Amino acid sequence: MKVAVLGAGAMGTGIGQVAAQNSCQVVYYDSFPGAIDRSKSSIEKIFSRLVEKGRMSDDERASTLALMKWSKDISAIKGADIVIEAVIENLEVKKALYAEAEALIAEDSWLCTNTSSLSIAALSSELRHPQRFGGLHFFNPAPLMPLVEIVPGIQSNDDFADTMEALMASWGKVPVLAKDTPGFIVNKVARPFYSEAIKLYEEGVASVAEIDAAVKSIGFRMGPFELTDLIGHDVNYTVTETVWGQFFYDPRFRPSITQKRLKEAGLLGRKTGRGFYNYASGMNAAAEAQNEAEIDPMLGEKIVERILCLIINEALDAVWQGIASPENVDLAMTKGVNYPKGPIQWGREMGWDQVLETLNRCHKHYGDDRYRPCPLLRHLNSGNAELGEGQLTDNFMV
Repeated sequence: MKVAVLGAGAMGTGIGQVAAQNSCQVVYYDSFPGAIDRSKSSIEKIFSRLVEKGRMSDDERASTLALMKWSKDISAIKGADIVIEAVIENLEVKKALYAEAEALIAEDSWLCTNTSSLSIAALSSELRHPQRFGGLHFFNPAPLMPLVEIVPGIQSNDDFADTMEALMASWGKVPVLAKDTPGFIVNKVARPFYSEAIKLYEEGVASVAEIDAAVKSIGFRMGPFELTDLIGHDVNYTVTETVWGQFFYDPRFRPSITQKRLKEAGLLGRKTGRGFYNYASGMNAAAEAQNEAEIDPMLGEKIVERILCLIINEALDAVWQGIASPENVDLAMTKGVNYPKGPIQWGREMGWDQVLETLNRCHKHYGDDRYRPCPLLRHLNSGNAELGEGQLTDNFMV
């Protein structure tokens, strides 16, 4: 199989690495100055480290590198069985690139996008063969993160999902099927992890380090502020703003002024040396601040409860809207962003009544629709619905 990757940045380079390590021929295309050299150098360094650690032999390194080619000429993608685009999150840039790519590949080749938040329908709107197009959303770093969200578009062939699920499984990935809605599964369900933490900070409930420490105490590897600093506020804020706009400015996804100001000031997190934390003393600044943080245990529990209940509510809404099955929602959040538990599982353990009571309390206090309970949560709490394996078992209308 020949795999073409459009865009040789960090994400594209990682996707190509995964394909090559699974015996696929890989060609990278990128016309941005220096991108090709950086990508090739990155792969060579990664493979050298794998050899040093005994996870790849010299022969494997040589044979895998022999499968990989880099080009500034897009005609190099000719003959590709599947093309995976991984360039900047800009609708017009992507569509212009597809027009070039589609003219070079066979009609039965697959064209996929790694977009994390743009509409598959919009991206495919000017394609000659939109039935061969869909979303194949990897998570960064692609060689290490197991999850891939498979997102058929409204015009995708019926076999798109099955074909991509089989391909991703053969590459050792964990595929989950998602509906073409803003943020798909992970970037929709994860929004409250960041936004509610920032809201608690803005209210003066606790400091950045205290909130992060409280969240990490229940098994999260990183707190929300630490994680946004790692992702970068340019990226994280833009995804939030995109999802908010695409959901017709639903208050549940409203961005934060605090994070917007960090982005505007160029304080993007670790990559600029300052975000919610100041990394002037080193990249361990967040961990050091959290170790020094002292928070009342009861307050910590309330902070965690509020953030978790909003995540659970958002997860149930994904099921309610038919975006994904309960099983796939939990799989996506545990395999895509390393949640210690799936939010649906967490909701069952916490009790739907406690989740609903917390949201109702916040909704009454703030009068803000960001806290409105999902209809499915109300039905689960009343006993009028149940969540079975992979599906909502009861259908109902009001």
